[in-house]
Amino acid sequence: MLEKATIARPYAEAAFAQALEEGKLSEWSAMLNRLSIVVSDENMSGVINNPKLNNEQLTQFIIETCGDSLDKTHKNFISILVEAERIKLAPEVFSLFEQKHAAAEGFSDVDVITAYPLDDAQVNAISESISKRLGKKVDINTEQDKALIGGVIIRAGDSVIDASIRGRLKELNNIFAQ
Repeated sequence: MLEKATIARPYAEAAFAQALEEGKLSEWSAMLNRLSIVVSDENMSGVINNPKLNNEQLTQFIIETCGDSLDKTHKNFISILVEAERIKLAPEVFSLFEQKHAAAEGFSDVDVITAYPLDDAQVNAISESISKRLGKKVDINTEQDKALIGGVIIRAGDSVIDASIRGRLKELNNIFAQ
């Protein structure tokens, strides 16, 4: 089965291309954020999965729930997601859209996962290093995962640097398993 991000990527790219063409990146971002919130609501799950609603009714319900600020292309995009049975992927579409939006503005989100909290100097050192490597300004998001034992995992877009002890133990285990 394909990962949600893989399935959502073409829709995010299409939304981003449309937003660029219209010159409305912020409006599209706001709409996709709202759509993501609406679709993620647990009460909405029952509506989305209701077999008694046809695609047109579901589309209209979602559009009405999102509010009055939707323009024609926003409504068409929601309709496409419903018709393709991809409306549940709205949060992933929004996330991927935001990554492209940040990249277009010269920023890149970088997730840094560590076993222990990082101090400001460590975050700054990682930020400078990744910024040089990517050639962009980076926005560092830190997260703690004690299961790593030690070290760090850095995710920047599709790139992952696993310098954790847990990752190295898995590599060692794979070598011994051969």
